[in-house]
Amino acid sequence: MVQRSRIGFVSTRFAGTDGVSLETLKWVKVLNGLGLDYFCFAGESDWPAERSYIVPEAHFEHPTIRKLNIDLFDDYIRSLETTQSVEKLKNHLKGHLYKFIKQFDIELLVVENALAIPMNVPLGLALTELIAETCIPTIAHHHDFTWERPRYAVNAADDYLRAAFPPTLKSINHVVINSYGQQQLALRTGTSSTVIPNVMDFESPPPEPDGYEADLREVLGISPDEYYLLQPTRIVPRKRIERAIGLAKRLGLPCTVVISHASGDEGTDYADFLQEYIQLLDVKVVFAANTFAGERGLTPDGNKIYSLGDAYQPADLVTYPSTIEGFGNAFLEAIFYRKPIVMSTYEIYRIDIKPKGFNVIEFGDFITEKTVINTRELLLNPQLAEEMCDINYKIARNHYSYANLEKLLVAMYSISLSG
Repeated sequence: MVQRSRIGFVSTRFAGTDGVSLETLKWVKVLNGLGLDYFCFAGESDWPAERSYIVPEAHFEHPTIRKLNIDLFDDYIRSLETTQSVEKLKNHLKGHLYKFIKQFDIELLVVENALAIPMNVPLGLALTELIAETCIPTIAHHHDFTWERPRYAVNAADDYLRAAFPPTLKSINHVVINSYGQQQLALRTGTSSTVIPNVMDFESPPPEPDGYEADLREVLGISPDEYYLLQPTRIVPRKRIERAIGLAKRLGLPCTVVISHASGDEGTDYADFLQEYIQLLDVKVVFAANTFAGERGLTPDGNKIYSLGDAYQPADLVTYPSTIEGFGNAFLEAIFYRKPIVMSTYEIYRIDIKPKGFNVIEFGDFITEKTVINTRELLLNPQLAEEMCDINYKIARNHYSYANLEKLLVAMYSISLSG
């Protein structure tokens, strides 16, 4: 157990089904179980209102932030007006951060990715200055870094990136989600960090179907004789969803690919490409972002909204063809819900996850005929798939459970408050 404290989580948003929001909730659950109180500062939040401090300009999709990003990235020169706007917004956000800390009597900050990737430059700068001015104990939880995203390679914000993404201050303890991130952070900034991988509650078995999701296949338009292939990711190029669509075409079986998330923060060009690709291959694909959310609910017109867990329950197979992942939330979710996986061997999987002994269907840069044959065999042989999933669940419970997370967070919490 740890002494009771009040923790302030900070990010651009805590809402929806993106990996950062979902992983933060796992930290909140574990820390709250230890007796710690929690609050959040963000541009958007679906946390209880009494625990949330919302500042619209903290969101990466705020119109002013989007306008700034156009001038800060994909060019080497920024305008004087942009610099002045960044400064103004930084001070605006810093003032609200001070109010947030005072209002909720925050003793420890946990910054979720806002000091790692520059989706909101003024917020990162505001946090850096506040931490420097107060020396408030801070855990900077980094999910992915600027240097991992090609869209930030050309920029007019190098001074900002060096200052705040991430900052190197004595009161900040850095947490990364993989060993590669740990190595790169040390190489590029000289900063040490702790690896805390993503987790699931593997001590508790997945909930049994309760009937709510019984009509999900029908809602998605999947007939009883079709296989349901779930692609549980956002629609961004690094997810390589076209590989999943190509696999569905080559299986020679009636199947539907369901994409559970929306495009996110990287525009709609890739989604437009996928639409054309789908028509070209004549594959049945359902874009189902409006059907799923972090929790069950209803749309304004009374239609059911299903949880992300509901999306997995009726699935026959999970496709995960990403070329880059910070860790792989969808990988753990598929293991948790006992679904077989066809996936690419992205770098973090090869380095940190594969050595644990997981049993999945792998492919590299492209899907081979062997991949197609093995996938078809899994779909046609449910017993083989079940055996594979049982093995994977036991391995994940040993390495990626809430119990493991609790041990790491207790240690990180103690280190942070001890200075």
